[in-house]
Amino acid sequence: MPLLNSIAERTEEIARWRHDIHAHPELLYDVQRTAGVVEGLLGEFGVDEIVTGIGRTGVVGVIGGRGGPGKTIALRAELDALPIREKSGKPHASTVEGLMHACGHDGHTAMLLGAAKYLAETRDFPGTIIVVFQPAEEGGAGGQAMIDDGLLDRFGIEEVFGMHNLPGLPLGDFATCAGPMMAAVDEFDVTIHGKDGHAAWPHLTVDPILVAGHVLVAIQSIIARNLDPLGTAVLSVTRIAAGSAYNVIPSQATLGGTVRTLAPEVRDLMEERFTRIVEQTAAAYGATATVDYRRGYPATITDPAKTAVVAQVARDVVGAGRVNDAMVPLMGGEDFAFMLQQRPGGYVFVGNGPSSGLHADTYDFNDELIPTGVSFWVRLAETATRR
Repeated sequence: MPLLNSIAERTEEIARWRHDIHAHPELLYDVQRTAGVVEGLLGEFGVDEIVTGIGRTGVVGVIGGRGGPGKTIALRAELDALPIREKSGKPHASTVEGLMHACGHDGHTAMLLGAAKYLAETRDFPGTIIVVFQPAEEGGAGGQAMIDDGLLDRFGIEEVFGMHNLPGLPLGDFATCAGPMMAAVDEFDVTIHGKDGHAAWPHLTVDPILVAGHVLVAIQSIIARNLDPLGTAVLSVTRIAAGSAYNVIPSQATLGGTVRTLAPEVRDLMEERFTRIVEQTAAAYGATATVDYRRGYPATITDPAKTAVVAQVARDVVGAGRVNDAMVPLMGGEDFAFMLQQRPGGYVFVGNGPSSGLHADTYDFNDELIPTGVSFWVRLAETATRR
C-alpha cells in the first residue's frame, strides 16, 4: 500500500526517537525529559502550535489541514514508564536503575510523533489534528488531569482516538470492538480487627487470620451468586498480611486487591455487596472490619460509529483479514477511558507479535510495528476529520 510504503522509509528515524525515549524512562508526571523531546521534535516538524504543561507535564501539538472545514480530532499517546528493572538486554535498554518502558509507551509516543511529522508536511486533511502526549497513564490518571486543565474545550476537540500495542496479537494486526473494551479498575484494602493472644489459648482471642480466610472465600460469592451470569467481573485478592510470631495470634489482618468490571451497574453492585459481606462476615466471628474501597479508572467504552471508522481505517492499512472488529473485551484498565467519557471516540490494539507480555521486565516494543502504527494514525487523521 502506497501510504505504508512511504512511511516505512521513515522507520529508522522514528525508531531512533523511540530508543532514546526508551533509554531514559520517567514515571507518572515526572516526565520532563520525555516531554522536552516531544516538544523539540514537534517544533522541528513545524506544527502550528505547541502547548506544554497541560495535565502538569503533558504536551499538545496542533496541526491544521488544507482540506477546508472539518472536524477537530485528538490522537493520544502516553509518555510515562514503569518502576521495573529492565532485563531485556537490548542496546537501547533503560539507563535509569529500576525504571523501564515495559508497556510500549515509548513506541506509542514515537509513532504519534512520526504521524505528526508526516501530517505537518502533507496536511492532506480537512479540519484540525490535535496530537496529545499524556503523562501518568500508569496509575496517575494523567488523562483526567489533562481534561481538568481544559484539554478538550481549549482545543475544541470533538472526537478522541487511542492506540496500544498488544503482545501475542500477530505483528501489525488490529483488534477493536464497540462498547466496553477494557475494564473499570477499583482497589480495596480491608483491615480485620480481632483480639490478640497466645496461640495456645485461641478461645481467648478473636483470630483475625481465620476471619480473613472466611472473608476471602465469601467475597468470591458475589460473582458466583449475586452477579447476573451474563455480567462480567473479576475480583482478585492480591495480598494478605498478618502476624509476626509463631506463637501469637495477632490483633489485625489485612487484605488488598482489585475489582474489575465492564458495566457501571455491575461496578455499583460489586462495591455494595463487597462492603456488606466483609463487614457482616467479620461480625459473625466476633471481629470488625474496616473497608477502604477506592474507585479508579472507569471502563474504556468506545463509540460504535467511531469504532466502525477505526476498523475501516485499519482494514485500509493492513487488509480486512488482519482486523478483528469484534474482539473480546480485556479486563485491564486504561485511563483513556476518561477522555471517552467526555467525547465520542475509538480505541484499537495493534499486534506486537510474540513478544514478552506488557509490564514484563523483558518486554520491548517491536520496531517492525512502527510503519503500520504511523500509517494507521495518518489514514485515520485523513479520514476522521471529514464531516
